[in-house]
This record gives sequence, structure tokens and C-alpha cells, in this order.
Amino acid sequence: MIVVGVDGSRAGMEAVCWAAREAELRGVPLRIANAIPAWACSTAQQGPYTNVAAWMRDGAAAVLDAATERVRVEAPRVQVDTAILAGDPRPALVEAAVDADLLVVGNHGLGGFRGLLLGSVAYGVAGHAPCDVVVVREVPSAPRPEIVVGIDGSPACGKVLDFAFAEAALRGTGLRVVHAYSPLGAGGGFAPLPDDFDDESVEVRMVREALAGRRELYADVKVVEEVVRGHPVDVLRQASAGADLLVIGSQGHGEFTGLILGSVCQAMLHYATCPMAVVRAPVPTG
Repeated sequence: MIVVGVDGSRAGMEAVCWAAREAELRGVPLRIANAIPAWACSTAQQGPYTNVAAWMRDGAAAVLDAATERVRVEAPRVQVDTAILAGDPRPALVEAAVDADLLVVGNHGLGGFRGLLLGSVAYGVAGHAPCDVVVVREVPSAPRPEIVVGIDGSPACGKVLDFAFAEAALRGTGLRVVHAYSPLGAGGGFAPLPDDFDDESVEVRMVREALAGRRELYADVKVVEEVVRGHPVDVLRQASAGADLLVIGSQGHGEFTGLILGSVCQAMLHYATCPMAVVRAPVPTG
């Protein structure tokens, strides 16, 4: 099941359209959710705010009806249901996604400040959802048919690549595997490396080892490897411009234990110009 959060904003409706198409590709049902204050959810409430509560419930129902109609246009074969959630949309959506395969939200909604690149709901669910999250932003033109995935050699790379390959296969698009790196031995107090040391070949080998087995499993997916010297945020932003989807792990190599989101993931949530999937880091065992 895919859960998508809506609030009546244009960004929310973009998220609904994206989620509907994704549900159709995956052959799974879609749940559209809208959150209102908990006190407004009770139909038995009496008092000075009774009419306000009814107005909020009616507004939520109207938003959900409009979103459902949009799904019927975008993906008429998708099984869809709706839910009015009680409370702050961030924890409410996180709880609603407990049994979901994917949670989809717009990059910012009605409460976002003008010019803000990422809303608090999008950031909150990306950091706390129990499943993978896709943050959808409006794309000004038709995206090119390519999935871009950023990898860094961390333990989470396998799960990130699995998600990216599966998405590329579903869409029948190519996959661009991007790895950004800094030259080894460049400052930082480390001992100098031999003059003939080829740091790029080390990085290329890491990427190919990470891809081992997946090329064969997804033989129909055309893969392009891109190993680039540079900061990962700059490299990923450029590589993903105009792409169908950017896929990145929630945690990267060397992130501090307990950090909700890695620094690269945080930056790309703000600056990616295409829909972005945040793949949850594997839960440590033992």
C-alpha cells in the first residue's frame, strides 16, 4: 500500500498524481490522508467550536474527494480509499504509514512560507517515517525518462540500489548511478599517498562492486555509471536535474549515530529539482 498526504495545496495534488501513477505501476492500493486537529474530529463535540469542527471535517472531506477524483483520472484502475487523520500531520502521517510500502508528500503545503524550499511536514516525515518516503515537487517540464541514484559506499547502498533498480524497471527507464568523491589524501592530516595512486579507479571499483549481481537481475535496465570528483550535493543536484526521480539513502557514509537524516539527504531534500525518494537505512541487528 502507498499512503499519500494531502492538504488542498497544489504541491499536495502533485503528490497525489505521483502516488497514483506509482500505485498503478506497483499494482498496490492507495490511501489518501488529510490531517485536521484532534479536537475537530469528534462529531459528538458540543460547545462554541462545534461549527468550526464541522467546517474542518467538511473541508477535509472536500480535499479528499478532489484528490480521489484526480486519482480516477491519473490511474483509474488503482484501488483507493481515504482517511481523515487526527492531530499534527507529521506524526499522524508517520503513524498512518506503519503498514505502508511508501509514504508520499508534497515538498510544501498550504502552511509553507513563500519561497521556502521544503515544508516542515515533508522534512518531518522524511526523518521519521517507518517506510521509504517520496517528496514530490512540481516539475516545470516533462522529465527525462531516467532514474538517478546517489551512492557513497555505505552499508545502506544495497537497499538504495534495490529501490532504484526496481523503479527503473517499473518505468522502463534508464538508471544513472552517481558517486561523488573527494581525492584521497587531500588534506585532513593523513599521510600522503604514493604518486602513482589512482583514487578514481578505487571509486570506480567500489561502484561496480555495489552493482554486482543487480545488472544481471535487471538485465533490461540500461545503467550509466558516473563517478565524479566533487561535493555530493553539487554533483547530485546537477545529475538529477530534469530526471524522473532521484533516489538517495536517509543516512550516508560516516554520519553520526542517532542523526535522523544524513547531511547530504537533508541538503538534497531542499535543493533537488525533481521528485526525491528517501530510502530508509537498514535497521541494525544484534
